[in-house]
Amino acid sequence: MIGRKEPSTRWAWVEIDRGALRRNTRAFKNLLGPRQRLCCVVKADAYGHGAVECAKIMHATGCDMFAVATVMEGVELRRGGISEPILVLSEPPATAIDTLLEHSLMPSVYTSEFALAYGERAVSLGVVGRYHMAIETGMNRIGVHYADVIDFRREIDFHRGIRCDGVFTHFATADESNGWDYKLQCKRFDEAVAAMHEAGFECGIVHCDNTVASILDPSMRYDMIRAGIGLYGLQPSEVTRPVFPLEPVMSVRARVTRTAHPAMGEGVGYGFTYRVPRARVQICTLPIGYADGLSRTLSNRMDVLFRGMRVRQVGNICMDQFMVAIQQTSQRETPEAEMGDLMTVIGRDGGAEITMDEMAQLRGTINYEVACGFGMRLEKIYT
Repeated sequence: MIGRKEPSTRWAWVEIDRGALRRNTRAFKNLLGPRQRLCCVVKADAYGHGAVECAKIMHATGCDMFAVATVMEGVELRRGGISEPILVLSEPPATAIDTLLEHSLMPSVYTSEFALAYGERAVSLGVVGRYHMAIETGMNRIGVHYADVIDFRREIDFHRGIRCDGVFTHFATADESNGWDYKLQCKRFDEAVAAMHEAGFECGIVHCDNTVASILDPSMRYDMIRAGIGLYGLQPSEVTRPVFPLEPVMSVRARVTRTAHPAMGEGVGYGFTYRVPRARVQICTLPIGYADGLSRTLSNRMDVLFRGMRVRQVGNICMDQFMVAIQQTSQRETPEAEMGDLMTVIGRDGGAEITMDEMAQLRGTINYEVACGFGMRLEKIYT
């Protein structure tokens, strides 16, 4: 009943399709010219897909650099055997400098205090600390203001302990590639890069295109693109869906741990938000809950797949478990489940499919959050 590709200690898991990940990575690589690079964003444990394993697949498919959100995410990649350049997409506290240098991680830099402390420590260790300069062009999140880039470089570039390996910005509205806000960010970035070149400052690898901009705006690919959510087969925007097909990489599956036929009127789950109606209903328990990323806000609102058909989730989703109801109606006869039967929370079963986008819409959020949530506790099986 349990296949070799399933965990041995729990009847719930995430499946990661290696082939789909390779094909998605190759699709982004194919957008680039021979001198352009692909940076794969593997922050948040590769959006819940497993950073080290995904990074190995991406590198084998043509990835040139990786990007993470935190220093320890970079350390995890190094400990997992990843030797390619790793960019930390934020400026960490100065207390992280030793760890950055020990593991050859490049921080984003946008304060002179951090940059100079980074350089001082690098000199004391007999090394040069590489960094990427973040430029603020309109998102108002992180970075040196685009009008201040020359002054900033003059403040820090004298230091022999640091070297600018790249400059970048991040777009807030890249899905509106003809919009005024996006065009303004592009203009500001272009001008900041040009100003640094004219002033004689080395810019290294220039990059600004995220997943959606990489797809929609070839003019801003510069030296490198940063592909993120699209690598995992999830569309960053509805506008990219018809022009750049992607294959979902993650599926979420579980096996039934209990079946029952409660009497009419009996409640199910905390608070009895669902009660058994007149019709014969089988209640099945599955070992996934909100601690595994299945939001409690989906209670009594979502479906799962069983033998290619949709069955309704019922009752409040618990921390570690949830229940579904298999109900016979005059319109449909659904076979009853047995203990150990397979059900699909996200993914395909026969001709039916439940997507991250469907679940995100029910939750009032984006597919990014859904994917990251499922990666928190469920074991990952790579197929």
